[in-house]
Amino acid sequence: MSLVPPISPATPGPRDVDYPSSDGRPVAETPIHRKNLLGTIDVLEEWFVADHLVYVSGNMFIYYVEGDKWKHVSPDVFVVLGIPKDKPRDYYLVWEEGAVPDLVIEMTSKSTCDEDVDWKLPLYRDVLKVREYFLFDPHGEYLEPPLQGYRLRAGAYERVSPLAGRLPSDVLGLHLEADGDELRLYDPRGARWLPTSKEERARAEAERKRADEQQARADAERQRVLEGQIEIERLRSELEALRLRQSGG
Repeated sequence: MSLVPPISPATPGPRDVDYPSSDGRPVAETPIHRKNLLGTIDVLEEWFVADHLVYVSGNMFIYYVEGDKWKHVSPDVFVVLGIPKDKPRDYYLVWEEGAVPDLVIEMTSKSTCDEDVDWKLPLYRDVLKVREYFLFDPHGEYLEPPLQGYRLRAGAYERVSPLAGRLPSDVLGLHLEADGDELRLYDPRGARWLPTSKEERARAEAERKRADEQQARADAERQRVLEGQIEIERLRSELEALRLRQSGG
């Protein structure tokens, strides 16, 4: 959990400031950016589903100066450790939550690079003190490599070094990797990729299909046994009738 760092004094004004929850902009630059944004949030929510003190969100306004509705940033994906996930939030007020994001991921592009690198990076580093900052350029428009990460050490961002082709995150306990135009998350302890929601649906559908096939085979076997029992009873009846005729009954 990253505690609130020292932030410039609040702008004088009433305490009942109206903090907007949206600026009307689209969720993401392109469909592939949106897919990565929503998919990453979905996978991380599932990864932390049993931990009630990990908050995963994204595309949400984070206000970091009380009383100033203009001091905000909207990360594509962010994770905060040590705060309850079940609290309803339309926006994130740093001074009320008592914590800043521990990790931020931006799905960046050539059209947002100035914002993501020149403005957000120093904001996350110097003001919010975000422990880890990752940028993913799914179209490979300007970042080389397209996935890059920074970790805060002694007030400065140091580049995260690749490990087996992936970028390890201390905050998540996971590794991030660019798989073409898709951002994937890898569990190094379980030596497995975390499944996307599409893969989970496919797995669930395959399991349902296998269960249906097993049930169909079991039903067919029961029917075969039943038909066999009926045939045995028929043969017994015919045999008994034959014995009665032979005995003159």
